[in-house]
Order: sequence, then C-alpha cells, then structure tokens
Amino acid sequence: MSDPIHHECGLAFVRLKKDLAYYHDRYGTSLWGFQRLYLLMEKQHNRGQDGVGIGCCKLNMPLGEPYLFRQRNAERDSLIRVMEGRLRKFAKLERKGILDPDDPASCKRHFDFGGEVLLGHLRYGTSGSFGSGGCHPYVRRTNYPTKSMMVLGNFNMTNARDLNHHLIDRGQHPVFDTDTQTVLEEIGYHLDEAHDAIYRRERDAGTEGRDIPPIISEEIDLVRILSKCEENWDGGYSIAGVIGNGDGFVFRDPHGIRPCFFYEDDEVIAFASERVPLMTVFNAPQEKVQELAPGHVGYMRHSGGDLQVKPFAAPAKITPCSFERIYFSRGNDPDIYRERMQLGANLVPQIIPRIEKDFDKTVFSFVPNTAEIAYYGLMHGLRKWRRDEVKKEILEAAQSGELNEETIDSLILKSWPRGEKIAHKDIKLRTFIAQEKGRNQMVSHVYDVTYGQVQPGENLVVLDDSIVRGTTLKSSIIKILSRLDPKKIIVVSTAPQIRYPDCYGIDMSEMGKFIVFKAAVNLIEQRGMKNRLTDVYYACLEELKKPVEEMQNPVKAIYEPFTEEELSAEVSKLVTPDDIPWHGEVEVVFQTVEALHSAIPHHQGDWYFTGNYPTPGGYKVVNQAFVGFMDKTGERPYDVLL
Repeated sequence: MSDPIHHECGLAFVRLKKDLAYYHDRYGTSLWGFQRLYLLMEKQHNRGQDGVGIGCCKLNMPLGEPYLFRQRNAERDSLIRVMEGRLRKFAKLERKGILDPDDPASCKRHFDFGGEVLLGHLRYGTSGSFGSGGCHPYVRRTNYPTKSMMVLGNFNMTNARDLNHHLIDRGQHPVFDTDTQTVLEEIGYHLDEAHDAIYRRERDAGTEGRDIPPIISEEIDLVRILSKCEENWDGGYSIAGVIGNGDGFVFRDPHGIRPCFFYEDDEVIAFASERVPLMTVFNAPQEKVQELAPGHVGYMRHSGGDLQVKPFAAPAKITPCSFERIYFSRGNDPDIYRERMQLGANLVPQIIPRIEKDFDKTVFSFVPNTAEIAYYGLMHGLRKWRRDEVKKEILEAAQSGELNEETIDSLILKSWPRGEKIAHKDIKLRTFIAQEKGRNQMVSHVYDVTYGQVQPGENLVVLDDSIVRGTTLKSSIIKILSRLDPKKIIVVSTAPQIRYPDCYGIDMSEMGKFIVFKAAVNLIEQRGMKNRLTDVYYACLEELKKPVEEMQNPVKAIYEPFTEEELSAEVSKLVTPDDIPWHGEVEVVFQTVEALHSAIPHHQGDWYFTGNYPTPGGYKVVNQAFVGFMDKTGERPYDVLL
C-alpha cells in the first residue's frame, strides 16, 4: 500500500502447561515462555509500530506476593526496547545475586515476566492516546484475584460512547479514552457480579474467608460472562486477557472480522493474529494451527488442562476483513500467498486492452514491496494469456500454410510480458520542515527508480496493493516514474475502489480523504449535481436520528450516477502531478469487487468497497463520516462517536 495508513494490531498469547522447572530442564532456561512471546511479537511486527505492551500473570503466588505485571512503551523501536530491556533486567538481577537463573522458583519470584500466562500486543492506533498510556494491555486491579484482570486486543468498537453510557447508568465513572477501557470495564462489571454472587453465598453459608477464593476460581464461568458482554458490543475484535487467578481467555467477534489463530501441544497453548508466526515459533505444520471460530472463546483454566473452545455469541454472517488478505497479513502464509497471486492474475483482462496487446513496448513492475506477490500472479497470468494467444496464432499459421521459421521467431521470441524492478523505496523520510511546499519536495524523494529499463515512449504498468488517498502517488511515485519518460503510466490496484470508511480496526475513517470519494465529488460538481451532496447530507442526518439497528447507507447515492470507469478516469486526473515537465498519460485501474471475491472466496468482508456493513454500528459510522465531511469538522467518526 503506497499510501501510509495505520491499521490493525497484533496480539500474542502464551499459556505454559507445565511449571517453569520443566522448561528449564528441557530447554535450559526458565524464560522459554517469555522467549516464545518475544518471537511471536517479532514475527507480527508488521501489525503495529505505534507501541507495544506485554503482560504476565503468575499462577499460585503466595499471599502478599504480586501476580499481575505489565510494561508498555510507545517510543521508536518499542518492541526491542521492551523485550531486550526485560532481558537486561534479568541479567542485572543475576549479577546482583538476587536471582538464580538455574533456579526456576527464583526466576518466577524475582523476574516480573517469569510466569505461566504471558500476553503481548503490537499497536497501530485508530483512536485514543498515542502515548504509552494508550498501549495495551489495560489492567484492572483489586485485592481480589478473581476481580482483577488484564486485556488487550485487535479491535474497534463502533459504539464505545454507548458502552460508556451503560457504565454510567450502572453508577460507574468511566474514563473517556478508548474503547479498550470500555471493554475492560464491561467484562469487569459482569466478572464482579459473578464473583460477588458466589462470595455472598459462601459467606452466608459460613465458609471461612480464606477458603472462598478457591471456590470462586472454580465456579467463575467465562463463557457466560462474555455472552452477557457481547450483547452490547458492536465491532470487530480479537481480544485476549487473563483474570488474576490465572484463567486465560481469547475470543473473536461473531462476524470473524478480525483474525485469530491458535496452537496447542503438550507444553503450551498459544494464540496470535496470524497463522504463520505460530507455525514458525513452534515449528508446527500448517494443519496444527487452527483458526479460532468467529463468536467463540478459547479459555484456559488456572488449574491447568487443555484448551477449551466454546461459542459465546449467536451465529452471524461471517465477513472476515478482506484487507487482511490483500495487504495486512504477511504473505508467507500459504493461503494468503495463493490469494494474492490470484489477485494479480485477475487483473489481466483489464490490463490487456490498456496496453493494446503491445508487450514489446510495455514494462511491468510493482510498488511498494508488499505488492510483490500479486505482481508475480499478474506476470503469471499475462504469460498464460500470451501463451494461449501464441498457440492460437501458430495453429492458424499452420492451417494457412504460413508457418515457417520467421513466423515462429516473431510469435515465440517476441512480444512476451517483460517485468523489471523499477520503483525502490529508499527510506522513510522524517522532516521538521513546516512549509507544505518544502515537505512535499522532500516526500517526492521517498521513492527512486531503476534507470535504463524503460525506454522513452514505452508503457509502464505498476501494481499497487490498494489506493486509499492517492497522495503518495501524486506527490512521489508518479513524479519519480515520469523521469523515465514513458508514454503511459498505468497504476493498477489489486483492491477495488475504496469508497466508504472502515470502523473495525483500520484507520480509514475520514471520507473526504479517499481519492475515489474526491473523484465522485468532482464529477458531481462538474455535472451540476451539487444538490445530490446536500440531499445525501440531510439523509444522513435523518439516519442518525434512528435507532442504530434501523440505519442504512445513503452515501451510496454519491456513487450511483457514475460507472467504475468514470470514477477511475477522474482518479487518474487527480493523481497526475501538474508541476512536472512530463507530457505522458496516467491511467488508474482498480480490481473489480467480483474479481476480489473470486480470488479471496473465504474473506468476504468488503464494506469499504461496497458500503455493506456487517454490524449496525458500521452504518452509524458511515453516516457520521459523511456529515463530518460536509460540516468540515476534520474529526474522525470514532472521535465523534466517543
């Protein structure tokens, strides 16, 4: 994705099934669990670079000893700072004689993260604070382990304001910061209710106080608690947590919007946002890593035993986020690799007519590097198309008696798709330049090109994952590519036209920044249809007065007068720089929604392309986003809804 957007988050969860002595004896270290957590987070570093957080719960700690630990950091290179900092602290404790690395009991007592339940989070922020205070995990501490809790996740709740109002109606005083806080307190409220009911029953029955906590620990029903919470939640989420007594849990929204996978063997239970990190870290075959089913919770009791997976929500239409497959998840997952290859191949019918079948004067490339897999699929598809054409022409020549050496040479040795590495992203420039003009001049040098591989007058086709805002295309990529003096630059997006905001964890919420939306507004104005903008504005206001479950998406009317080709043509104009000496043509081509679904058949979440949201809260967000655009508030819908 050439446009920089914040997106997603990554979670890691490790539950050791043995005591620390087992891992010390087998692997030579009591920190085996901590090391697995570090590796799981490092293998998902692509999912969050705004900050990290780690947490630990130690099982069966003596009275008076702490059992919940957390560290968060939002500085640059935060993952290394946190994890390597912890390891240095371990070594320092060893040097001072406080901790004996060969004594697992000593490691558990003196090293904060020497416990059996370990959690990690990589953050890309979409709302709330961007300092360390906004990093997960969030902690709820009390003197009762079965009321204390730690949670983290990859999620966004569309109804965070309503959730806070629920808390207020119960007499609580929530802090209006992030939806993470509301999730923590919602679970905490029902956890308190369950805890107190058991406590009062046992107290009234004459059970001694010190004997009550073990009874509460055995009877706490996490599935029932989460089922009550889910009744009020609207959003996409994969959330992990641990109660102070050591009960761990990981659960996923009923639509399966946010991803989650797990692995279990005799030594460990582990969860992650992506499948391949679990395969790599635990040397596990693909079939041993399972996807957590939507609307299900995986939970692990403090007393041990195997992972239990149960439904906590009613079945719903499964709509996993398609952007996971297009861009967010790492492409070394075998299924994602295959799907991205197909995304590239599916673009062949749209590209062939635009280069007029002239392979001799066309060069194919990609930008940025994350589009490389789809590029391979595109080249495979182009070569297959060309092979079929050559086969047809050879048969025709043979039938007409014109097949000779010269014909064979012209058909086989020429006019084959030619791929080159043209665009290079050298560095992420950071500058304190305040003037917009100066900043744009600096940003224009983020990319560089390979000179000499594209001849003046040739077509240059570059593949991109997706085009959201188009700012990098206009300010940098097109300018750099134009130096090669091609006749035409064709930018091809493996994703369809992004028309609507996301509200389930991706920071694509300000509608006025979408290049396709800008194109639609331009066409509306050019064709004297400005009343349509006003009509949609008032329609959105009316929708916002309705109960959320009754809301619809009037914003679709903005795009109805235009074909995809018309919108793409206007986008092509918008991303063409007007301050360069090049006189070639820019053309932007988008994947169709139908082709997307055929390439990614099991991840049908497409609301940012179609405006069809899987939850009622999505419709509230799209209406608020359009109202914000018309009112020029500059606010994200999340902030308004909070």
